[in-house]
Amino acid sequence: MKRSIGSIPQLYRNVRRWTEIVRVLSKYGLADWLSRFRIDFMSGMLTGGDGKQLASLTHQQRIRLALTELGPTFIKFGQLLSTRPDVVGNELADELSLLQSDAPADDFETVKAIIEAEQGRPLPELFSSFDETPIASASIGQVHQATLAPEFQQAGSSAQVVVKVRHQGIERKVETDLDILAGLAQLAERIEDFRSYQPVAVVGQMSRAMRRELDFDREANHLLQFRAMFAGDDSITLPEPIEALCSPKMIAMDRVDGTKLRDLCNHEVLGDRSAQLARDGANAYLKMIFQHGFYHADPHPGNIVITDDGTIGLLDFGMVGRISEQLREDIEAMLVAIAHEDVLLLTTLIRRVGNCPIDMDAGGLSNDVADFVGQYSTQTLSSFDMSGALSDFVSLVRRNHITLPNEASLLIKVLITLEGTGRLMSPDFSLMEIMQPVQRMMLLKRLSPSRQIRKMRRFYMEVEQLADELPRKISNILEQVQSGSFDVHLVHRRLGPTANRLVLGMMSSAMFMGASLMLSYKVPPLLFPGEGPLGIRDLSLLGLTGLFVSLAMGLRLLWAIRKSGNLDQPE
Repeated sequence: MKRSIGSIPQLYRNVRRWTEIVRVLSKYGLADWLSRFRIDFMSGMLTGGDGKQLASLTHQQRIRLALTELGPTFIKFGQLLSTRPDVVGNELADELSLLQSDAPADDFETVKAIIEAEQGRPLPELFSSFDETPIASASIGQVHQATLAPEFQQAGSSAQVVVKVRHQGIERKVETDLDILAGLAQLAERIEDFRSYQPVAVVGQMSRAMRRELDFDREANHLLQFRAMFAGDDSITLPEPIEALCSPKMIAMDRVDGTKLRDLCNHEVLGDRSAQLARDGANAYLKMIFQHGFYHADPHPGNIVITDDGTIGLLDFGMVGRISEQLREDIEAMLVAIAHEDVLLLTTLIRRVGNCPIDMDAGGLSNDVADFVGQYSTQTLSSFDMSGALSDFVSLVRRNHITLPNEASLLIKVLITLEGTGRLMSPDFSLMEIMQPVQRMMLLKRLSPSRQIRKMRRFYMEVEQLADELPRKISNILEQVQSGSFDVHLVHRRLGPTANRLVLGMMSSAMFMGASLMLSYKVPPLLFPGEGPLGIRDLSLLGLTGLFVSLAMGLRLLWAIRKSGNLDQPE
């Protein structure tokens, strides 16, 4: 009888890979929580590894090392988690940002076979020369240098290109690991300590991002969009994709010659150009974020090149960020609220942007926001610590159990990385100072007639849609009420223990009353019929038993209340 793969419990698929993952987690002392589940093939592996070797490492470092050992998918997952400090915290996010995507390279014959299968032509017909040794090999693909065949050379472009080819079998390995990550998230969702971090939702978001990075056609499209965005801007250099040689498994683009910023070590190598280059790079990012809402999401020194002609070149467009118009306006309003020390407005915006828990302490949030505004509103533009402000903001929302949208978390991480990269180029770099003209532009844009007309048009369309749908929906509700099929579904939160104690108390009281009646009416069988010790006589055995059981239940209830807190203390 055939069985669908979907009918196999997710936990027990890919048992060999599960076993390897649990062994690595156990080695680094990270599998304690899995011992709460009775899973047969894990039972013998949940002991600690060599504790002496790991004793000097922090918890965050052990997580990074474990992800590194688990391979490309988990490395990429860790890099994506580093963009969510609101979920994992600033310390772990900073540690995960150190993850390197180096991976073993495929041999040349494998690369050649993939390229020829994608293009349907022999390699010599596509490239006049092709360097068999890759210049880099990351988690998803590897990069080779090549020279285009005359047929593919474009007017005004260099024949020298780089070719990025996806690793063989990486898609199947990523899908297997994502399936396992989904299983781990489902287990973590069942533990109270992890539930507030929404592991299933976070893993789902990360999985979609990783699957998008597997498609190199998307990266080629990103390049075309960014090139159109910076058309006519001589301060930024972007590679141009060779569209005829791009597919889901490979991408060819012209080579950007220069020196990576991480190889320059410090600003002194750049000389007098350092401050201007830092400003050019920052202005380019602010243009992408606040003007177009579409930006390169990985501005670390390894992805920034100082070209031979003195411009800034950007590399690796696999990870990009998008920001909606509504979120962009909310972020603009937050900046204005901080500048004007408007605590109430900033608190309202945080609650609107973030996903707040139902039982959130609103007073505590307001106090935290007031402290935050008081600390950073008095700093001068030239000395404003943008990275510190954003890190403290993330700590603030995390302390109040608020989860930010993925696009907001990514933007915060990008701005922190951008300021760090700018200061690597020029120690006097201030991102907030460069943002001042952008803030003025944002305010003018918010007040522009075109924006007001656009908002009124959107409001009119929503009202029109509501007017069309409201009578029908009200009619449906009235029909359900009239027919008796109208249901109200209540979802209780944290009422399980309270309801159990209420039922136990009622049962204990009822049993005590019943036992008392049995003793009063001398319900047989009786103990000590006639005259007994100490004058005791005609005791109902059933009544006496019920009395002791009700007493035990009452003591059990008092012990449960004592463990959770006194009766006059709120939960």
